[in-house]
Amino acid sequence: MERMTGLDASFLYLETETQLLHVCALVLLDPATGGEPYEFAALKQELGRRLHLVPTMRRRIHRVPFDLDHPVWVEDPSFDLDYHVHRVGIPSPGGERELAELVADIAAQQMDRGRPLWEMWVAEGLTDGRIAVIAKYHHAAMDGVTGTNVMAHLCDLQPGVRYPEPEDSQPHPVAAPNDLLLTAEGLARFPAKFGVVGMLPKTLATVGGLVRRRRNDEKGMAIPFTAPRTPFNRTITGHRAIAFTQAELADIKEIRAAFGVKVNDVVLAVVAGALREYLADRDELPDDSLIASVPVSVHATSRHERGVNKVSTLFCRLYTEVADPVRRVRLIAEANRGAKEEHDLLGADFLQDWAHYAPPNTFQVAARVYSSFKLAERHPVVHNLVISNVPGPQAPLYFLGYRVDSMYPFGPVFHGAGLNATVLSSGGHLDVGFIGCRELVPDIEKLAHAVHDAIADLRKAARR
Repeated sequence: MERMTGLDASFLYLETETQLLHVCALVLLDPATGGEPYEFAALKQELGRRLHLVPTMRRRIHRVPFDLDHPVWVEDPSFDLDYHVHRVGIPSPGGERELAELVADIAAQQMDRGRPLWEMWVAEGLTDGRIAVIAKYHHAAMDGVTGTNVMAHLCDLQPGVRYPEPEDSQPHPVAAPNDLLLTAEGLARFPAKFGVVGMLPKTLATVGGLVRRRRNDEKGMAIPFTAPRTPFNRTITGHRAIAFTQAELADIKEIRAAFGVKVNDVVLAVVAGALREYLADRDELPDDSLIASVPVSVHATSRHERGVNKVSTLFCRLYTEVADPVRRVRLIAEANRGAKEEHDLLGADFLQDWAHYAPPNTFQVAARVYSSFKLAERHPVVHNLVISNVPGPQAPLYFLGYRVDSMYPFGPVFHGAGLNATVLSSGGHLDVGFIGCRELVPDIEKLAHAVHDAIADLRKAARR
C-alpha cells in the first residue's frame, strides 16, 4: 500500500464526466518489418508475461473513508488482464480518418476507478496492414517520464523477443486495506493540512523576486489570465476529436541549427504556425499572442522521492500574431530563456508542494461546480492550450515483438483550454498528436496538415 501524493491525487479530484484526465497513445505497428506474423493472442500473452516489470499496472486506488486524506494505491486482488486488453476492428474503409475517430471514441470514455487505471485496445483492419494499439492511462498513474519508462519495459531493440513466464506467476492473497486504520491516520494527519500557511511567506518572496525582474525589463513567462479568447477556450463537453501527423526530426534539427535556438523552441514555433493558419482560415485569429501551458518534467531535480507526477509548468507566448515565421521562432526562443529563469526561481517542487495540501472534498466539489456553471467562460482565459514536448528513444523499437512505425501521444483537455498538442520525438521522427473537444475544435485534422506548412516555411527560411 502506498499513499498518493497531492499532485497525483489532484488528477482524480479535478476529473468530471466531461473533463477526463487520462492520457492516451496511438502506437502503429508494422508486422511486415521483421518479427513474426501478427497474432493478437501472442501480443496479449507477451504483455501478460511483462506485467511483473510494471507493478503500477496491477494497482488500483482505494479511497480513504470520508476523503480525510489522499487515496492509497493497493494491489488489485481480482486483477484480470481480459478486462484491460480489448480487440476491435477499424470501420471500413480502414483509413486514418476511421482510425482517428476510433481513438477519439476511446479517449472519450471514462475509466473504472475500481480497477487499475489503464486500458489497451488493439485495432485491426487498417488498409495498409498495420496494427494500431491505443493505450490509455490515467494521469494520476503516469506522466511523460513514467510513461516512457513503462514503454521501455514493453519495447525491445530487436524483434521476436519473448519473456519467460515469471518465476512466481501465481497470485498471492492480498490483504484488504484497513479502513479503520486509514481513518485514524487521516484524522491524525489532518492538522498537517494547515501547513499550507507556511507556504505563503515563501510564495510571496518568490512573487516579489519575479516582480523585481519585470521592473528591470527582464523577459519571462507569459502571465496567466492574459490570454486572448479563442473558440476552444470554453467549457468542454465529453466528446473528443483526434488528429495526428508525422514529421522528420532532421528537419527540426536543421531549423534549430539555422537560427541558433533549441528543439523545444522550434516545436513551439511549429505548433504556433499551425494554430495561426488554422485560426486565420476560420477568421478567428486573435490580435494578441496565444499563450500555451508547457509541462516541464522535474524528475531529475525534485527533492520528493514519492509520486508519479513530478512536473511543473511554463506559460509561453506563441507569438501567433507575428506573420514572419523566422521572427516568431526567435521571439519564442528569447521569451523561453526568460521563462526558464523564472521557472528556476519558482523551484522544481513549487507545484508539488502546494498540491500536497489539496483537500480532497473541496477540490472535487469545486471541480464539479466549475464545470456545471461553465465558469471557464466567466473569467479571463488562463491559457489557450497545453503543448507538451516529450523526448523519446531514437533507436528502432519493437512493441511486444512488433516493429513500431509511429507513436502518437494525446494529453488531456480542460475546461477553458479545449485543445492539447503533444509531440514525441522517437526513431528519427516527430510524432504530433492533437486532441480537442469535438464541438470546440472542428476540422481538427486541418491542424495536423498545417504542421507541415509551418515546418516548410521555417525550412525555406533556414536555407536562404
